[in-house]
Amino acid sequence: MSEEARGGASELGPNDWYIAEMFERFQESPTSVDGSWREYFTANPEVGPAALRSLDKGDSNVTVLGEAEPATERAFRAPEEEAVESRPNEEVVTRSDLPPAPIPRISEATSPYVRAHRGVSKKDGSGLEQNVTVPLKGAARAIAKNMEASLSVPTATSAREIPAKLMIENRLVINSHLAHTVGGKVSFTHLLGYALVEALAEQPNVNVRYTEVNGKPAVEQMAHIGLGIAIDVPRPDGTRSLMVPVVQEADTLTFPQFVEAMNDLISRARQGTLTPGDFQGATVSLTNPGTIGTTHSVPRLMPGQGVIIGIGATDYPSEWAGVPVPRLADLGIGKTMYATSTYDHRVIQGAESGLLLKSFSEKLAGMDDFYDRVFDSMEIPYPPYRWEKDLVYDSAQEKGKASRTVELIHAYRSRGHLAADTDPLAYRIRRHPDLELGRYGLTVWDLDRTFPTGGFGGTSQMMLRDLLQRLRDTYTRSIGIEYMHIQDPAQRLWVQDQVESPYRKPTHEEQEHILSTLVHAEAFEDFLQTKFVGQKRFSLEGGESLIPLLDTVLHGAAESGLSEVTIGMAHRGRLNVLANIAGKSYSQIFSEFEGSKHMRGEKGSGDVKYHLGTEGVYSAGDGMATKVYLAANPSHLEAVDGVLLGITRAKDDLLDDPTWPILPILIHGDAAFIGQGVVYECFNMSQLEGFRTGGTLHVVVNNQIGFTTGPTSGRSTRYATDLAKGLQVPIFHVNGDDPEAVVRVASLAFRYREEFNKDVIIDLVCYRRRGHNEGDDPSMTQPLMYQLIHGLPSTREVYTKNLIGRGDFSQEEADLFHQEYEGELQKILEETRERGGIPDRTTGASLAPEACGDPQLRHGLEVPESQLPGSGMMIGWSSAVSPAEIERVGEAYNAFPEGFSPHKKLRQLSEKRLAMSKGEVPVDWGFAELLAWGTMLMDGTPVRVTGQDARRATFVQRHAVLHDQKDGREFTPLDFLTEDQARFQIYDSPLSEYAPLAFEYGYSVERPDMFVAWEAQFGDFANGAQTVVDEFISSAQVKWGQRSSLTMMLPHGYEGQGPDHSSARMERYLQLAAEDNLWVAQPSTPANHFHLLRKQAYRRPRTPLIEITPKQLLRLSAATSPLEDFTSGEFQPVIGEVDAQVAQGAASVTKVLVCSGRIYYDLVKERNKLGRSDVAIIRQELLYPLPVSELAEALQPFQGAQVSWVQDEPENQGAWPFLALNLFPLLGMIPVSQAMVEAGRIPDGATITVISREAAASPSTGLTWRHQEEVASILERAFS
Repeated sequence: MSEEARGGASELGPNDWYIAEMFERFQESPTSVDGSWREYFTANPEVGPAALRSLDKGDSNVTVLGEAEPATERAFRAPEEEAVESRPNEEVVTRSDLPPAPIPRISEATSPYVRAHRGVSKKDGSGLEQNVTVPLKGAARAIAKNMEASLSVPTATSAREIPAKLMIENRLVINSHLAHTVGGKVSFTHLLGYALVEALAEQPNVNVRYTEVNGKPAVEQMAHIGLGIAIDVPRPDGTRSLMVPVVQEADTLTFPQFVEAMNDLISRARQGTLTPGDFQGATVSLTNPGTIGTTHSVPRLMPGQGVIIGIGATDYPSEWAGVPVPRLADLGIGKTMYATSTYDHRVIQGAESGLLLKSFSEKLAGMDDFYDRVFDSMEIPYPPYRWEKDLVYDSAQEKGKASRTVELIHAYRSRGHLAADTDPLAYRIRRHPDLELGRYGLTVWDLDRTFPTGGFGGTSQMMLRDLLQRLRDTYTRSIGIEYMHIQDPAQRLWVQDQVESPYRKPTHEEQEHILSTLVHAEAFEDFLQTKFVGQKRFSLEGGESLIPLLDTVLHGAAESGLSEVTIGMAHRGRLNVLANIAGKSYSQIFSEFEGSKHMRGEKGSGDVKYHLGTEGVYSAGDGMATKVYLAANPSHLEAVDGVLLGITRAKDDLLDDPTWPILPILIHGDAAFIGQGVVYECFNMSQLEGFRTGGTLHVVVNNQIGFTTGPTSGRSTRYATDLAKGLQVPIFHVNGDDPEAVVRVASLAFRYREEFNKDVIIDLVCYRRRGHNEGDDPSMTQPLMYQLIHGLPSTREVYTKNLIGRGDFSQEEADLFHQEYEGELQKILEETRERGGIPDRTTGASLAPEACGDPQLRHGLEVPESQLPGSGMMIGWSSAVSPAEIERVGEAYNAFPEGFSPHKKLRQLSEKRLAMSKGEVPVDWGFAELLAWGTMLMDGTPVRVTGQDARRATFVQRHAVLHDQKDGREFTPLDFLTEDQARFQIYDSPLSEYAPLAFEYGYSVERPDMFVAWEAQFGDFANGAQTVVDEFISSAQVKWGQRSSLTMMLPHGYEGQGPDHSSARMERYLQLAAEDNLWVAQPSTPANHFHLLRKQAYRRPRTPLIEITPKQLLRLSAATSPLEDFTSGEFQPVIGEVDAQVAQGAASVTKVLVCSGRIYYDLVKERNKLGRSDVAIIRQELLYPLPVSELAEALQPFQGAQVSWVQDEPENQGAWPFLALNLFPLLGMIPVSQAMVEAGRIPDGATITVISREAAASPSTGLTWRHQEEVASILERAFS
């Protein structure tokens, strides 16, 4: 071969046979080879013939070895292993009592060249790009001449024995992670090659080659590292030959890039598609002469290279060849390998070669964080094994290693969740010292040893390597499980039994279904974002895994035969849930976006599309289905929680099935879950008899931000769910970008609920791709978070890539799902637009215009069955009842069970109530209430009453439940009226208002056939539930068409008890009263209270009742009613003058006092005291709806008299502000304030003045003497 040909061929390394083969094809037909080969042979005409001559001299006895693979791989294939395969991104997770740290800028996993050469990487293309040639001088030149003079020995070789333990173990960890995530494998060659590249980058004096400049020896310093990889490749004749393609500029690559580049070379070598450029630029080669057991050898160094690394056989040291492997493990004997460095001695000295091998060895032994960098670059969420010596312990004084493994298992069960890879936003290695092997006196040398497991995973003992693998698979991959705080061992063991078994990969059909649900979820959001740009919809983007999660739960519910699944959720993702879970047609939702004309004729205010509720059916296939109820909700986060639970309990009670066949699901946001106290009120009620629902499945859609507030400012705990652990419920944290894990957790949570009938929490960790709404720019306050988010692929893209990478799916299969779905969405939109926004029922859309008279639809969505007209209606009812029914209630209160010993005062009370029921004594307030409920029960109307101290009542007047003074037995007389009576429920509620009131509202929504009441301990306690009043009780009817007949009983009365126990704040309810949305009443007699309650049970249309109930009147002898008032008459909105003398002398009446509630009795007493028959007193019992005609009729006899409104409350509170604005003008009366009276500015014509306490910031005084002065002042002005 000529020198020119030799120079051209030397650029391609030891690949003569391949060059010859390509040259033969080129000679036969130039177009049969790639253009790069044509250009190369044309530019180097001597290379092809020289390669043919070289091949003719070669050895034809080539061994057939098997499938093409990197030659270094076989060195690690021992017979018994055939089937076995605080850094920047690190976070210490020991403090769960502190807020999570803000998201930092994540450090990129960099190549060794970047570390060594000032931030240069392939990404930015910067750095030295040309080789530098430096003439040799002095001693170096003399050495070169000496070596040139002895061409028979042009090289020298260094050798080093390297322990392979760390490389073998960490490769297993890497590949196990890849098998669960993106797929693929990392070979030993990948690790060896990358370690060599790093070593060369740190030893640049070895990355050189000898050359001559003007005939003088020189050393060429290489700008980058070109790594030649020896690959066995099959030839057409069935033999195998060696090829050495080059990983170009390997020092600029991260480890994943290096793996990708090397795999690409191997793949193209097998396919025969390598180009000349793939053989050029080698500065070092990696070869393996150890595939047949050779420990080390001196490989040939090709011209143009400075060094070649040979890898020898990897095996246990030969002196241990006769020792069984288990014994070797006990002794801490690991495999080793030899590496040789054959170098050009003209430019590389022995010390430099030795230092290269030293660096190479240290990296493979993990002594310079080599594996940490590899793990970082592969985003493996736990630390690698590290080099350490085997530990010898004193069995007499130290705890045995066997017991330490049990401690390790307990640590993973208790704290593994802290290290779990649950955050799709950023790669982190979360470290906790309790999860480190060293904490238990264990090392990497124990991995091959067998230890007892205490029954973990259903086995009595396991190798530590397998045990750690199972622990990681269970507790630190994409799922973090918190359950060890649960004190019940049965529940803990159940969780362990479910999760600690070997990982089961989903079937292809299951993966198809998961991908299908993701495609539907993402396509829905993409479509709306594209077609309805700028419209608020509060998308689910970033949290699409919620859809497969819910799908899994509903599928389980259908398979288990559950009757229904009820869902309460806020606005985010609601439209997606409507479409993909609740069974709503897409055209229904698109019609709402299109602003369909058929929507415009609906009554009420309406609401935004992401607040609407509905019913639907979820079909699981094979004839299995379950109903789905999606509760209407306001924007007040978590307000729907109690409502949904009340609806669920109502459905459960209606079915009367002890297996809890209705599954409630509450979907929360992370910020609201920990920030809103109503969440914990609901948790607190979850196991109470009156409020249980058989367990609620809580899903926290944890997008890691609340509007613009991050977790660092939003909570004092690591997790948003930490406060819930006190409720003894399991918590499953799961990475939203791992939908298979999400589905697994969903199934697990559902089965836990079914097994234990308890609440369970899924913390779905995801992100929010857009702002709080689609018009918001979140990067103004969260720049780093949204830099990360903008670079993230969608969950569907991540899952699809992983499926393809693992070989589970093809890209064509995945694309087909998306294409078909987008076509269907476009078709539905076009049909909707063609019909003017009215979808066609025949196409599967269940929407028909309300204008066509379909009462089953509202705002385009199906109306829940309980809300249909006529639901629960009783025909022919009357508020008056028969004497026999009343007497039966009195008898029930004296029919004690045998041996029952009531409190002596309650026995006396029961006897008095019997007398009341017979008409022997007047009926008081407490018994009137029981009569109302008891007669409802005998009518067949169920009654449910809850509240703070509801069974006894705050003021000791009710005593619906009696207690045996000897053994504590309970006796509820209203349960024993008749054999066919309806059910009576009365429960003391927790000392909170928000969730309990919401619960009862929801219950009443679902049970139109039932009387449902909630009582506050004091009326102003309802302040704690103002959101429920504002968002549901007062406005749900006009917003959503959702009706309720809930009764709120609010004790109220100015008896000198101070600011916090006097006023029920009736002015707040009156301010909300409009459009016949509710009733507000303040009855003053037991009989009117009785009639009001019965009327509330039966009147239609249903509306809530706000009843201002008394305190003083409960025991006021004047505030009683005769029996005949219960057996006749009805509720009186206004009670006119009842004093016969005053009524008969109406013409002489000069003043009329109109009042409401307790103060009436003060006024009557004062009138009697003064003997003022010229003053008439009228009671307004109904404050809203306005009793215009009734009040006019009561005033009519006293025409010409001065009219005043008298109230206990300050002038700016109570009923006066509302009535002065809305009622009195309708009667032709001009309201006159106290200030106007004092100023003498009373207008002409009919007026009505107010007599009350002065306007005040506080409801009342807390000073007894001042209270008495204020009462005296009111009475004096009333009769002046």
